[in-house]
Amino acid sequence: MSQISISDLFENKQEKLELTWVAGLTAKNKLLSHDRIVQSNQGLIGHLNFIHPNWIQVLSRNEVDYINNLDTQSLNKKLDALKQSNLACIIIAGNENAPGPMRQLANATHTPLLSSPFPSIEVIWLLRSYLGRVLAPSCCLHGVLLDVLGMGVMITGESGVGKSELALELISRGHGLVADDVVELRRIAPETLEGRCPPILRDYLEVRGLGMLNIRTIFGETAVRRHKNMKLIVHLQNTTSTEAYQLERLPISNLNETIMSVDIPKVIIPVAAGRNLAVLVEAAVRNYVLQLRGIDGTKDFIERHEQEMANLPENHDE
Repeated sequence: MSQISISDLFENKQEKLELTWVAGLTAKNKLLSHDRIVQSNQGLIGHLNFIHPNWIQVLSRNEVDYINNLDTQSLNKKLDALKQSNLACIIIAGNENAPGPMRQLANATHTPLLSSPFPSIEVIWLLRSYLGRVLAPSCCLHGVLLDVLGMGVMITGESGVGKSELALELISRGHGLVADDVVELRRIAPETLEGRCPPILRDYLEVRGLGMLNIRTIFGETAVRRHKNMKLIVHLQNTTSTEAYQLERLPISNLNETIMSVDIPKVIIPVAAGRNLAVLVEAAVRNYVLQLRGIDGTKDFIERHEQEMANLPENHDE
């Protein structure tokens, strides 16, 4: 489950936003999780909102003035509404002083109250982007993720089929390694999966007979990538000669694999002696780029063939 504690949020963004912990010091382990946010139908972060409360409530000068000018009865009513919401954190932005009632609320409900000198809109922009990635739905897949011609390509297949050897060949041809063996995927947008490498495996590629290769050390900084959006899956398939002939030569419909409700185009390449798999992967990526532009070689060929058949003179029986 994707989650982050307020203390981790504070430590990761303290320097960037010059955060200060004002009140609610006992709530450092309070958690923000993807599942809780989705189930609650609340906003993740935004300016102070009592009608549709956010998990992280940000107060600028306008919100601080509003709180300070409320009469006692109205203020208590508003604070009670905040107490009943799934409040995870309060941030006072723009070097404003935290109102006394908000400090009392933070200490009474064990809610972190932070302060930043940056404008509220900048605080919201930065944290929304950061939390959107940290709290995105995630999963791990077995394979090798590469940057091929600027496109994130996931190479999959059974163990021992030659994924790492193919990856090494592609890297030697100038492409980049993102992750080998274990690929961490996060759904950072409705139709976007971002792939990363677990920290312990970063920069390494395991090749049978050679062991663990440090790709950054061997090929240089340009041979590795920290992350890449996955756009294409290339599946290596061990096939006998009979099975190879049974594969569709001119597939009309494109294959897709659904991962976390996102459809990713998929290409199946039979593995056989003498085939240059690196060239085939590069060709698959170039063909996919053309398809994105509306150019489909297979469909164009079939249409040309049908046109030629239609233009043939009809044979009449005498």
